Amino acid sequence: MSQAKTVVLFSVDGMRPDGMQQATTPFMDRLIANGAHTLKAQTVMPSVTLPCHTSMFRGVIPERHGITDNVWVPMARPVPSIIDLVALSNRAAGSFYCWEPLRDLSMASALDYSYYINYSSNDGIDIDHDVAQAAAHYLGRKQPAFMFVYLGVTDEIGHRHGWMSPEYLRAIEVADQAIGVVLNALEQHGYLDTTACIVQSDHGGHGQTHGTTMPEDMTIPWIISGPGIRSSHTLETGVHITDTAATIADLLGIPLHRDWTGKPVVEAFR
Repeated sequence: MSQAKTVVLFSVDGMRPDGMQQATTPFMDRLIANGAHTLKAQTVMPSVTLPCHTSMFRGVIPERHGITDNVWVPMARPVPSIIDLVALSNRAAGSFYCWEPLRDLSMASALDYSYYINYSSNDGIDIDHDVAQAAAHYLGRKQPAFMFVYLGVTDEIGHRHGWMSPEYLRAIEVADQAIGVVLNALEQHGYLDTTACIVQSDHGGHGQTHGTTMPEDMTIPWIISGPGIRSSHTLETGVHITDTAATIADLLGIPLHRDWTGKPVVEAFR
């Protein structure tokens, strides 16, 4: 497998696979066509944002990392995140988000660059665009080893208008446009051919909520595209949210941490 120089992780909060299929998503469609994907990946319980992202970044389930709701508490037995391992390898990582609890996805001083905009004080669907523009601007300054781009409007609209509502599907389309902003910046600066992109959600939703064991809450899309990745391939082996950190580490040539239970999604590799 060819290693990537950069990995960009897009997390579209609350995006259901069937919502992605019903929305118009040319940039995610391009990544699917050029990469490997599954619409049957599984998240963790409780299927809410902070526990799910903690598992996404730290490679273990909530019973191990101890984050069981959207309030951060120090871990009794700390587990490093993929951002921490990138920093320990003396490479740069950037994080771009609009939901403040995500600041705790890495240890202090691990990030080369962090951008946060408060969704609640900047109400509107354009927040995803603002986050993407900040990420694109950062790419004009340097090529990091890892970049996290959190697109949170989809979840907010799901809570307001309902999952699978017309407003929700429109929010997915806005998230796709934001992904396009970053992909275009990667291409503009000559990084695209050496960058692997992962697009996934943290959880799904039903009605105007989530957090249960219902398939609508637990099933998420998982897409990967880039150097060394199979093209137009539908993954047959199961993918779990804890596999994301291990897959990123493998792409960057970083040894997996001994405490991680997630594994690289090797079926995606050529």
